[in-house]
Amino acid sequence: MDAGQHESFQTTDPATGEAVARYRVASPRDVADAVARAHAAFATWRTTPIEQRREIATRFAAGLAARKPDLARLISRETGKVAWESEAEIDTMVAKVGLSIRSQDERAGQRDDPTAFGRAALRHRPHGVLAVLGPYNFPGHLPNGHIVPALLAGNTVVLKPSEIAPGIAHAMADAWREGGLPDGVLEVVDGARATGEALLDSDIAGVLFTGSATTGVAIHQRFAGRPEVILALEMGGNNALIAWQPADPEAVASIVVQSAFITTGQRCSCARRLILPRGVWGDRVLEAVVALARQLPFGPWDAAPAPFAGPLVSQGAAARALVQVQDRIAAGATPLLEGVRDGAFLSLAISEVTAVQTPDEEVFAPYLEVRRVSDFDEALKVANATRFGLSGALVSDDPALWERAQAEMRAGVLNLNRPTTGASGALPFGGPGLSGNLRPSAWYAADYCAWPMAMQVAATAQMLAVPGLAQQAR
Repeated sequence: MDAGQHESFQTTDPATGEAVARYRVASPRDVADAVARAHAAFATWRTTPIEQRREIATRFAAGLAARKPDLARLISRETGKVAWESEAEIDTMVAKVGLSIRSQDERAGQRDDPTAFGRAALRHRPHGVLAVLGPYNFPGHLPNGHIVPALLAGNTVVLKPSEIAPGIAHAMADAWREGGLPDGVLEVVDGARATGEALLDSDIAGVLFTGSATTGVAIHQRFAGRPEVILALEMGGNNALIAWQPADPEAVASIVVQSAFITTGQRCSCARRLILPRGVWGDRVLEAVVALARQLPFGPWDAAPAPFAGPLVSQGAAARALVQVQDRIAAGATPLLEGVRDGAFLSLAISEVTAVQTPDEEVFAPYLEVRRVSDFDEALKVANATRFGLSGALVSDDPALWERAQAEMRAGVLNLNRPTTGASGALPFGGPGLSGNLRPSAWYAADYCAWPMAMQVAATAQMLAVPGLAQQAR
């Protein structure tokens, strides 16, 4: 019996500290067995007709929809996410199946073109056993965004969910089985870092990861020199929102708070930096942002009336975020709203940092930095002064500024007069720099879940003219 075989861990409701569930830690042997089962299942699953795989996925989506209240409650209890947002997460998971079927047709379908000798053909083939490492902020939606296209493509999957919120992963696996997914095609292994490392050390064909830049870079380094292993890494951002003198400062404030503080700031696409012009207009916007932020209600996931957002995912996460905020104040940032911690709850924090050099890192919390600039050239320069490149936004009534932003802002998701967190599943999701390894997800997930096979096909062997030789007689 190997070490850790009987270890377990408990999840808690971050709003109350109440126990939610207990899970068994997968030992290295457990992980190896899960990977072995996935390998055994791959031989059959890869040859299962695509129509049958799609039928199973469609039944999976129906199962999620039928259990929406229970699944949303499970997400909320383990993450602290308010009920309305957990329900929206289930809706997104359901919609992912139809989107993935359509994107597979567009991005990884098949083609046959006639030629003089026969036809040129395109097919796509699955990689094999893929490891999916899931985050805690969207513990259902984000792993689901990898799993659905991976299974549709004919891969098998071993999922290691976040140890903070693994419940939805097991519920997803149940829904897949109820939809007819064969044994071994989707395996779930629980645990923290040691479990993840055991999975990465296994015989896998790829890693599909959403999480922090620190972990993503470590995964990239771990597989250096192994180009045969597909890596799809989405690693967050230090995202900028530029607001440049539209007519309604109050409208700007509504877009800013939705960008910065939705999901208690725990989205990789949240705005971390607000860039405003110096002068009276910028003053008015900043006042409006602070005033609106003060009004946002926070509370437990099941509070009535429904709050805007809830706690951070844990007391530890709240404590670490508060240290990051306080470090910036100690370095000279001017607090406009000071974050105050109460357990896992952290009140909104806004700091002006115009004259302060702050770390280029993602503060995964309800925190916003404000920088004032002299002109739009400087605004673009400040927006691009980051190693990341996930999302960004421009709030402006001037179409000429939008044209410049599209050409010059370095962000994979770039919105006009919409929050930075607005992303469509029918478009790619990802960005350059430290935000990932240029394998965007959402509509483009089909790209990293299968490899293309290009073929030239002739019905019979035909004599070919060989350059430099006389024509051969027949």
